[in-house]
Amino acid sequence: MSNDSRIATNLRTLLILEIFASAGKALSAKEVHAEIDLPYQTVHRLLVALESEGFLIRGANEKKFRATRRLRLMASGLLNMSHIHMLRHQILKDVAAKTRETVNYVVPQDSGMHYLDRVETDWAFRVQLPRGSNVPFHCTASGKIFMSSLKKAIRIGFVDRLRLKGETANTLTEKGRLLEELALTKKRGFALDNEEFMDGMVAIAVPVLDSQKRFMGALATHGPKSRMPYERLLEYRKILAEGAAQISRSMF
Repeated sequence: MSNDSRIATNLRTLLILEIFASAGKALSAKEVHAEIDLPYQTVHRLLVALESEGFLIRGANEKKFRATRRLRLMASGLLNMSHIHMLRHQILKDVAAKTRETVNYVVPQDSGMHYLDRVETDWAFRVQLPRGSNVPFHCTASGKIFMSSLKKAIRIGFVDRLRLKGETANTLTEKGRLLEELALTKKRGFALDNEEFMDGMVAIAVPVLDSQKRFMGALATHGPKSRMPYERLLEYRKILAEGAAQISRSMF
């Protein structure tokens, strides 16, 4: 089976699981077929496969499939994850209320740092970086705090492969200078963006760690430099660190 075929099969399987989750009752192959744009034979084959894997079950003389405990546990786990996300968002709201600035929870992805969650400031003058945005590693506070968490040899290799595009006059585009900044960031436990990504915008970020002290994400706040001088950024550091610790505790 080709990779594309595997992906298509996996997506069809997820759609069928979604149908059972929404229905909340036993369903026959014919009833599932009525809900999904797939040939009946394909639907029946996928249902039998899910049955063999323990996600669905039928009695000896039953034609309808029912969700098993395994599927219910998986659904319960996903619901629990949604509770974690809601709790994390509440922590972001608390941090934003204390700083009166936009607060972001940012995670690394292949293409850069990804804004997974966000609470906006009430200020009319603010920087628009909506949830779902991706920003560069090398010129953002969240990117620098992530890179500083890497072991030294891995960090050097990571920076070596980056394209250090100059976004502003302050962007660190020399690998040696960026590595020095990351070493300082690791030592002090927070990262700064001094108008390196956008002219007029500054930011500070702290790491969110798991129970093994491994990097999970960054808690960051940013805003216009006219409202957030260096001294104020340092005041926000303690508030962010407290929020990061709360997020870490909420996940375990």
